[in-house]
Amino acid sequence: MTSASGGDRTARLVSDLTRAGRTLAVAESLTGGAVIAELIRVPGASLVVRGGIVAYDTALKHSLLGVSAELLAAHGPVHAEVAAAMAEGVRSALTVDGHPADIGLATTGVAGPDPQGGAPVGLVFVAVTDAEGTVVREHRFAGDRAAIRAAAVDAALALLAERCGTVD
Repeated sequence: MTSASGGDRTARLVSDLTRAGRTLAVAESLTGGAVIAELIRVPGASLVVRGGIVAYDTALKHSLLGVSAELLAAHGPVHAEVAAAMAEGVRSALTVDGHPADIGLATTGVAGPDPQGGAPVGLVFVAVTDAEGTVVREHRFAGDRAAIRAAAVDAALALLAERCGTVD
C-alpha cells in the first residue's frame, strides 16, 4: 500500500523481510485474502511469503489454525485471543521442511453489514507473532463493508511493519 508519505510500505516490508531472511504466513478471516494479495503484488514476494489461510468459517479457525474450540465457544471468532491464536497457528500450519514460518500475521473481525456473535460491525483484531512473542491490536473502524476490510488490511500491514522495524 502506498503510504501518505508517498512510499510503498508493502514493497519496503517485503524488501526488509527478504534482507532479514524471514518468512511470513498469513491467516485471514474478514479480509478474505486481501492481505496476502497485497503482499504478493510485490515482485520477489515469493522469497518471503509462505502463503495464507482464509479461515472465513469459524470452524476452520479451529481445524486449520489450531484455535482452541473452548476459546471460540467462550468468546466467538472476533476476539483478541482468537487473533493471537490464528497468527500463532498459521506459523505452524505453513511449516516447510520442518521449519515454521518466522512470522505469523492474522486478521479477524466484523465487516458487516450485521454484527456477528455479539461483536459489532467495525470491530477488528490484527495480530503478529514471531519468536519474540505476539502483539494484538484492537480497532474500531467505521464505514461500509469495503472500507472496513480495507482498513483491516492496512492495520495488519502497519502492525507487521512496526514489528519488523520498517519505517513508513
